[in-house]
Amino acid sequence: MNPHSHHDEAAGAEEGELPAFAPRMRRLRRRSGLSLEAAARRAGLSPAHLSRLETGKRQPSLPLLLTLARAYGTTVGDLLGETAAAADPVVRGAETEPVDAGGWRYRQAGRSGRAMQALRVHVPPGPQGDLVRVHPGEEWIHVQRGRLRLGLGRTVEVLEPGDSAHFDSLTPHRLEAVSGEGVDLLFVHTLLQSPTADLCVGGLPGHGPAPGRPSSP
Repeated sequence: MNPHSHHDEAAGAEEGELPAFAPRMRRLRRRSGLSLEAAARRAGLSPAHLSRLETGKRQPSLPLLLTLARAYGTTVGDLLGETAAAADPVVRGAETEPVDAGGWRYRQAGRSGRAMQALRVHVPPGPQGDLVRVHPGEEWIHVQRGRLRLGLGRTVEVLEPGDSAHFDSLTPHRLEAVSGEGVDLLFVHTLLQSPTADLCVGGLPGHGPAPGRPSSP
């Protein structure tokens, strides 16, 4: 009897149109010898939930990616299709060049070409107009200096130095500096449905740096 359920067959027919992470998750599960039902039990999910992940109908959160990576005996980077790590994983602050876009200033805090983007961001004082950001992925921000007004859906929070926020970036969000000197942030974003270079500072040749305001935190 085939160890894979009928869910696999149905999902396979759609693979050509899936986000890149979805078929990769299915291949790694199969490589580990787990059926959809067995993998779902290990991860504490319903088979229907895991099937939706493997057919690109839902996006996995970071905690879920960690759980699945352990269940499949692999890494989160492998699940997301990260390129091999650079020979030197350390990013020296003094060696990073700032990139200005839309009045914001960005510096790399991680390597390009990875499934997660890490940046240091300076948000200048003053209103940001009517710009509200909505984009796929999961987002984490940490306030280093200044005060930040963060709008999430219909909720507005003011973050002080040392405060952090972690949210689904499909939630409409808006960032604005409250303090007169602006705000300095650490920013990490997962790029689950976007080509990595399109949202990374210092992306691949031909893409150019594209951390512009519509795609930024």
